[in-house]
This record gives sequence, structure tokens and C-alpha cells, in this order.
Amino acid sequence: MKKINIAIDGPSGVGKSTIAKIVADKLDLVFINTGLMYRAIGFYCLENNIDLNNESEIMNKISQIKIELLPNNIVKLNNLDVSSRLLVDNISIAASKVAKLKSVREFCVKKQQEIAKLKPGVIMEGRDIGSVVLKDAELKIFLTASNEVRVKRRVKQLLEKGEKIDEKEVLKNIVDRDRRDSERKNTPLIKVEDAIEIDTSNLTLEQVIDKIITLAKEKMN
Repeated sequence: MKKINIAIDGPSGVGKSTIAKIVADKLDLVFINTGLMYRAIGFYCLENNIDLNNESEIMNKISQIKIELLPNNIVKLNNLDVSSRLLVDNISIAASKVAKLKSVREFCVKKQQEIAKLKPGVIMEGRDIGSVVLKDAELKIFLTASNEVRVKRRVKQLLEKGEKIDEKEVLKNIVDRDRRDSERKNTPLIKVEDAIEIDTSNLTLEQVIDKIITLAKEKMN
């Protein structure tokens, strides 16, 4: 079967990363979680007391640092593995804030497109993959889920990490992030016309994966 590029977009909590990684393994594609790049930048800003709204300062700093997206969701920042420190709510919020900055998005999109060009068949997930990063992807998927389901999934993740849970705060963070991602001026979260929407609310992980693999194989044959 020929190699293809797959773009998976959608809001937080719909299972993009988990689904994309498994599909990539089954189809022998390279999985790239683009959101981790924004999380790494948000993390760097928080660690170095950089104003998340100061676009020029952020760009000045990130142009001097090294961000690597490696297999298995490994992220290295200046050769230091920071992967385990990126999946908490304050980093999620910081990532959303820096992601709305035009020059930061342009910086990240360029890096992501460079990565894609080096790989013979990728599956990228994020919020602007089908609309910007991989506009020519052979298959575009837009994942959704109800807020109730997304909160349950996020709470489960946090409990597994031993973190304290406030479901109302989790819901607020999800709603706020949806608004920021959808309303930002630069490459907002949208479902492009040629994307296939899959509501994961009432589907098992296996059912979603099977749907995407079936769609992908139609393109690969």
C-alpha cells in the first residue's frame, strides 16, 4: 500500500493523541503530536517568567532554543526530556495562549511542515493540521465529543496521575480553551470542508480507530 498523510484535528479531550498514535502504528506511519510543540513553548515561558502575551519576547527566546518532537510523544527542550511535565492543566492553558500569537504559530507551522517533508507518510494531530499544516493530506479527520464525555476523560487522566480533581474547574478549562482555539485570529480550530467528522462520544476507542483505518486504507490502495 502507498504511504499517505493523515490530518487529525479537534478540540481537547476527544482522544486525538491516543487515536493517532495507534493508527500510526497499525498503518506504519510516523505519528507527530503538534500540540506538544506549543506545550513546550508554554512550558518554557512559564519556567522563565516570560509574559505569555509578549509576542516579541517569546519569539526572541524560542528562536534561540531547540525543540524536538520525537517518537512516542517524547519532547526535548534544549536536549532535556520534558515530556512528563507538559500534560498538566497550567501547561495546557499556557499552550493555548501562546498558540494564538501569529508569529508563534507561523514558527511552529514551518517546523511541523519541515518534519512532514522528511517523513514518508505521517499522521499529525492538532487544531490546524487539515486547514494549514497538511492542507494536501490525503485523509482529514475531525474528531468531536460532548463536553460531558471530555470532562470524564480528563478527570480520569488526572486521577491516574494522582492529581486533585475539581470537575467544575476541568469543565471551565475545556470551555475556555475551546473558545480561545476557535476564536483566535490566526489559524483557528475549524472543520475544513473535506474533513470527515467522527463524534467519539458514544464510540469505543477501538471503534474510532477501525473507522479511521478503514478510511485510510481506501486512500492507500
